[in-house]
Amino acid sequence: MKVAILTMFCGLSTTYSLVNVVADQINMLLLSDIKIKVLVSETCPDAERTGVFCDKRIEWVKVKNTYQNKIIQWYDYSNATGRVHDTFYEEADSIALDLIKHLKDVDVCMMHDILYQGWHLVHNIAVRKAQKELPNVKFLAFTHSFPVNRPLTVEYPFSARFSDMPKTKFIYPTYSGIPALAKQYDIPEGRCAVVYNTIPLLESMSNEIRTVAKHIDLMSAEILIVYPARLTTGKKFEKVAAMAGAIKTKTEKNTKVIFCDFPSADISGLVYKKIIRMEGKKYGLDDSDLLFTSDVGYPEGFPRQGVLDLFTLSNLFLCPSFSESFGLTVLEAGSRGNFLVLNEAVPALKELGMSLGAYFMRWDARNFGYDTYEKYNPSEREYYEEHGNIIVNLMREDRSLNAKTIIRNKYNPEWISKNQLLPLLE
Repeated sequence: MKVAILTMFCGLSTTYSLVNVVADQINMLLLSDIKIKVLVSETCPDAERTGVFCDKRIEWVKVKNTYQNKIIQWYDYSNATGRVHDTFYEEADSIALDLIKHLKDVDVCMMHDILYQGWHLVHNIAVRKAQKELPNVKFLAFTHSFPVNRPLTVEYPFSARFSDMPKTKFIYPTYSGIPALAKQYDIPEGRCAVVYNTIPLLESMSNEIRTVAKHIDLMSAEILIVYPARLTTGKKFEKVAAMAGAIKTKTEKNTKVIFCDFPSADISGLVYKKIIRMEGKKYGLDDSDLLFTSDVGYPEGFPRQGVLDLFTLSNLFLCPSFSESFGLTVLEAGSRGNFLVLNEAVPALKELGMSLGAYFMRWDARNFGYDTYEKYNPSEREYYEEHGNIIVNLMREDRSLNAKTIIRNKYNPEWISKNQLLPLLE
């Protein structure tokens, strides 16, 4: 499959939000190994191509924007009636011939605001003329602004902003706008579809995060736990894995755990990792649910900025540590909007947790001058599952935390591509 993206951009400044939307869609298509042709105005400077616009897999095409050796002037024809400038139809014919040449080898043409904006009326007419010579091309017309109220009287060519176009699906970023979009173009709502704008969280983060994302699914996890610590038994990694497994089993939530570990002399890292993985499996985790950053290129520890970025994505922080003098990671996790679950038996964690409104559970702990050891009745598994269910319900009731999770799960490029964009190309 080959897809053309028709934008008629005259520049690629990221302050123009549509440039970012198109960049996100290009990334989605590239991830699906779809051939891409991007059509911009011939006056669009190559020097402004950055990021994904420089990807060598993209075919970069400049569409005619001159007539009789002069740059075509785009006039804002937002009214439904009136007059167009003297060379309007000749310019439209010239652009149409160029579009036919550039679109004849594609399967789908995605247009961004071409049918909507008044200053694109000449391109609107050109596309409609070109379509007659492109019987095998499917068109998707994206509208990125509030639909226009359909006037009672419209005249050609102004009517093109309010008229159906054959073999075209009309796209809007929200469901609430579909009725108004259908009215503008006088089409059934069934001819419309929704493709959300995305927030590309991973792209805004460090290279380390993108490395982690290649090895574990960060975006679709409903419960994402990040635990940075030295790989020592005192940090109770196995309890984090067990609790995560219990949450997954009890609530049937897609649960992932990332351990940002660094070496310890207390125990062999290979041995302890096996223990942790076995404990996680015993309680319900799969191999793909758990990741040690030391296994993906960071044997001496994960960069601090990377940890903070992971906390930005995660939503649950478990700290069953046997002993803490302060608990800085608690503050780091809390500052990034995570639900905090701390070991109540550790004085420093209880002190921090009380001030931060944390949820408390009990694990073995070191106090001042003595150690404590927990006994669970009727079993440790049932203790974890009972509290895991409570924790997930509390997380759901926290509106800000719930919003954070939904944004990561549903407004990411992978979800939008799979559920909204790619089905429209079929």
